[in-house]
Amino acid sequence: MVHSDIIRVGVNGYGVIGKRVAAAVRQQDDMILVGVADVSADWRLRLAARMGFSLYGAAPGAALAMQRAGLPVAGDLDDLIASVDVMVDCTPKGIGAANAEVYRRKDKPFIVQGGEKHEVAGHSFVAESSYAGALGRPATRVVSCNTTSIVRTLTALKQAGLLRRARGTLLRRATDPWESDRGGIMNTLAPEPQIPSHQGPDAQSVDPDLDVVTMAVKVPETIAHLHYWSVQMTRAADKAEVVAAFLASSRIAAIRMDDGLTALNSVKELMADLGRPHDNLYEVALWTDMLRVQGDELFYAYMVDNQAIVIPETIDAIRALSGRIAAPAVSIARTDSSLGIGALDRLGPPDQVGDS
Repeated sequence: MVHSDIIRVGVNGYGVIGKRVAAAVRQQDDMILVGVADVSADWRLRLAARMGFSLYGAAPGAALAMQRAGLPVAGDLDDLIASVDVMVDCTPKGIGAANAEVYRRKDKPFIVQGGEKHEVAGHSFVAESSYAGALGRPATRVVSCNTTSIVRTLTALKQAGLLRRARGTLLRRATDPWESDRGGIMNTLAPEPQIPSHQGPDAQSVDPDLDVVTMAVKVPETIAHLHYWSVQMTRAADKAEVVAAFLASSRIAAIRMDDGLTALNSVKELMADLGRPHDNLYEVALWTDMLRVQGDELFYAYMVDNQAIVIPETIDAIRALSGRIAAPAVSIARTDSSLGIGALDRLGPPDQVGDS
């Protein structure tokens, strides 16, 4: 591979998503992480410096604060933007939208996260559904964790010719684990005040043809999200056909209650035992033994790791904006291989899909 094939990437915001994106970029043989920008000088940036990441101040005064904290500083945000092919913005909701104007003025392709509105980038990204539409674009938005899972699973059914309409109920974690001391809820459930909840319309920003309605409730835990879905298919189908449709996607993983994976915490423990960094669950973890088919009706449930599921999508979005790889399947396979996606296989015989 010649140097011109290498995509130079900058990450703005070194929090829950940013640190995972930075680590994933480093694992790609066609990318180089130029550096990370942030406004803080706390333990996260100290660890980033220890890992050899070049640090940049993301706002006026940030570089000076880093220097005063004893951190090595390579420059400011303008310096980082000038040195890269693609910027990945992982800053909190609203800040990415403001930063988008900076990237545009400097004519730099950029990615924002799902907390921003679709209009910020004019395109919403899930690799298996909208990669082609992002090729060579000036910007895209990697949609939220829940929306990513919705588009992945419904796209799998759609590609198999099985999807007519889908209705889902989302049990949403209250906050990120590392911020549990700052917020969240206890001893209550907090329904999202509107039906549909925002995730269904957000999925339609990726694929307008999806007939999907979502309802959501915030629950007092921080491990992951849990989805329950009722789908009307285009025709009657048997369970084996439906499971095969889901598992045609490398980013949907079969898990089973009878393997002891009976709750969110046990699936996260499996990720740790697999050696995944941060216990990352990049896939949608779908319980195949819970899945039921009744004629043309389908019922299933799955788990979403909101800190990890968008990481492979972000890597693919970088390639799409750069235009280096035109075929979605090629980029997806490359990303999957680098991140170990596919390791979460059925723990028993792969031809068993559970009771009908």
